Amino acid sequence: MNRHVAVLMGGWSSEREVSILSGLACAQALKSSGFQVTKIDVDRNISSVLEKLKPDVCFNALHGPIGEDGNIQGLLNIMGIPYTHSGVQASAIAMDKIRTKELCSKAGLLCPEGVSLARSDISLLELETRPFVIKPKSQGSSIGVNIVYPKDNYISFLEKWSYGEEIVVERFIPCRELTVGVLNGNALCVTEITSERGFYDFSAKYESGGSKHIIPADLPDIITRKALDQA
Repeated sequence: MNRHVAVLMGGWSSEREVSILSGLACAQALKSSGFQVTKIDVDRNISSVLEKLKPDVCFNALHGPIGEDGNIQGLLNIMGIPYTHSGVQASAIAMDKIRTKELCSKAGLLCPEGVSLARSDISLLELETRPFVIKPKSQGSSIGVNIVYPKDNYISFLEKWSYGEEIVVERFIPCRELTVGVLNGNALCVTEITSERGFYDFSAKYESGGSKHIIPADLPDIITRKALDQA
């Protein structure tokens, strides 16, 4: 009998709609590979749903908090259900931009200068040098990320903030957007991502025509090697 895979998608984070698209695509790929597939739009009674379903494994297509921060991973550990992607500790750390940055710095990776603080304390910072970046501590898909340019009113932006009381403020570094995929411990190739939206934000990531992926990136050999080595 083919293994029964429960594809977890949706949820209640800000990335719900993107997660559904990911989950549907993953479910179709799994079906095409011969697996028995059940799609689950995750809500707060997910433990009861899984207890009744008893899948052989869960494919985690959830995005953002709950799905990527160690919560669903911890639940599946308790229930004894195998699942895809990272475990509790790695997920919890990677979803926390502050802790991730600390670990990357200790590993010798260059990170932008910045601080974390309560949203109410941002007025205490010396923020005369612009542009700078304001971002949530724990969100994915560039949700809540804002580049503050000269003459921008970041106070009004923060008044509408809905991503938690802890924020990250960092120096903005103009650059090219490069990414490297890693498979089975091996760095693949360097991809450059371009967008006319100013930076690789949520719309650029997910809207049709929002970005272009150049594979492989047109780079000097020394930059390509460095990107692959760091990945």
